[in-house]
Amino acid sequence: MVTSNYIPPKIWSAPEETGGRFGAINQPTAGARFEKALPKGEHALQLYSLGTPNGQKVTILLEELLAAGHDAEYDAWLIEIMKLDQFGSGFVEINPNSKIPAMVDHGTPEPVRVFESGSILMYLAEKFGAFLPASGAARTEVMNWLFWQMGSAPFLGGGFGHFYAYAPEKLEYPINRYAMEVKRQLDVLDRTLAERPFIAGDDYSIADMAIYPWYGGLVEGKRYGDAATFLQVQDYTHLARWTAEMAARPAVQRGCRVNSMGENGVPNRHSAADLD
Repeated sequence: MVTSNYIPPKIWSAPEETGGRFGAINQPTAGARFEKALPKGEHALQLYSLGTPNGQKVTILLEELLAAGHDAEYDAWLIEIMKLDQFGSGFVEINPNSKIPAMVDHGTPEPVRVFESGSILMYLAEKFGAFLPASGAARTEVMNWLFWQMGSAPFLGGGFGHFYAYAPEKLEYPINRYAMEVKRQLDVLDRTLAERPFIAGDDYSIADMAIYPWYGGLVEGKRYGDAATFLQVQDYTHLARWTAEMAARPAVQRGCRVNSMGENGVPNRHSAADLD
């Protein structure tokens, strides 16, 4: 086992440099770092985000709403977190936590700000009456899995993903600790999907949309380099079945492209034609 000579001081203070891919982002204080207004398009829903798993949750739902015939057209504006856009004054006004995604609904008597991806999913599902049962046990089951994702994904991303793919040095203890937990989570999903077609039961819901970008992306080999091989994701056959079905949905495909910075990325979205 890898050991370290680091001994925590009695009182912590921020190091001058933290290293790693996201070192420039991290500071121990909140608030805006500079003045920068946010753009606004013509639609009621204004989304400020990036095509990461948390951002994709929301754009998948918006594209599914549009595909189902709802008047959910939106403007998506790119927030480049590596350029620190999330610390501009306009973004911080919408989300004081400086994390994507964030949204403003101007289709209300007074504009409504919504931040945290789970909160945005709930807000939109309730606004349009879709992909979330109105009441009863079915609604509770969807909420169970939505909050499962919100609580579990930090172990996958900030835990396993960070130490396996992004940390400036490889450390055996944190990689083992978080790999163990991620494989347990994959087993939770696999056992659940052995008994039902979708995460929360017989019907497609915001629970599926929340979980797919994180765990489906891992199964597809899109997260953290060769993590799919390292974690042997092919062993989770029921999760793989669900992942393939999710990936085949046209609205999911469109939602995953919005604000994507890949080779064929779509920086912004203001109409359906932007995704053609």
